[in-house]
Amino acid sequence: MKTRLALWLLCGLAAACSRNVITPPAGAEHRAQPLSLERPAYLHTAPGRVVAIGDLHGDLAVARKVLRLARAIDAEDHWIGGTLVVVQTGDTIDRGDDDRAVLELLERLRAEATRAGGAVVTMSGNHEIMNVAGDLRYVSPTAAAAFESGRAQAFAPGSNYARILAGWPVITQVNRSLFVHGGVLPEHVRYGIDAINREAAAWMRGERDVPAWLMQEDAPVWTRLYSADSPEPGSEACNQLQRVLDALHAERMVVGHTPQAQGINAACGGKVWRIDTGMSHFYGGPPQWLELEGDQARVQREGA
Repeated sequence: MKTRLALWLLCGLAAACSRNVITPPAGAEHRAQPLSLERPAYLHTAPGRVVAIGDLHGDLAVARKVLRLARAIDAEDHWIGGTLVVVQTGDTIDRGDDDRAVLELLERLRAEATRAGGAVVTMSGNHEIMNVAGDLRYVSPTAAAAFESGRAQAFAPGSNYARILAGWPVITQVNRSLFVHGGVLPEHVRYGIDAINREAAAWMRGERDVPAWLMQEDAPVWTRLYSADSPEPGSEACNQLQRVLDALHAERMVVGHTPQAQGINAACGGKVWRIDTGMSHFYGGPPQWLELEGDQARVQREGA
């Protein structure tokens, strides 16, 4: 089992070990790939507990706290989760002062978890995309000063930190749970999940221009279709959600991106879970996480 999860981390999360066979819509940037019977790179299997954590926004203290509460790390910030899989759904950076420390903690834990037979899956949100694109408007002066070469240079395509983010998927699926920062829409499925991950990674590595779709308001890291402030998305949004889940053989979608004043909650009959509680110091929300095991999804919180 350790070997399987280690191969997953090295191969699947880089979105480069499989060819996608979904035909893109007319005018799409990428070319359809040859027919392949290989397993899609975005799709993974975990043997036990899966913990989903929302936006951290440069807050090292809250990152450490929620990981400890979820029994992923010890008091010295080392992995104790065994075969646990942690999925962090993006926006690890911006607004707070600890961007570099949060990134380096998560990268170290990825390696420690792999050695233990588990995994830490860090995903790109809109703020990771913005930094690689040179949009630094939400970077605090303290967070900017932590990068000796300058924030823009540290995150420019092809740079060290952009290459780290290139290993973070935009969309991933673990068992029957689909994870994304903003949301997966039917058009994203038609374009191809592996193609989305592959093209975003190639841009971050400095191998191509930024994909046009990545900067659109309905991109997977930007859309709020399933997580708007209203208690429940409209019927059309829930219908689109169901179409995506059916197409990808998933049971639920887990999203961040939009702080939920009431804490982690489900909508569309439990088909989408909104896990951004605004737990960073910038927003002041409560540290919570979603625990997935088998067919069960449970909201966990401090003291519960």
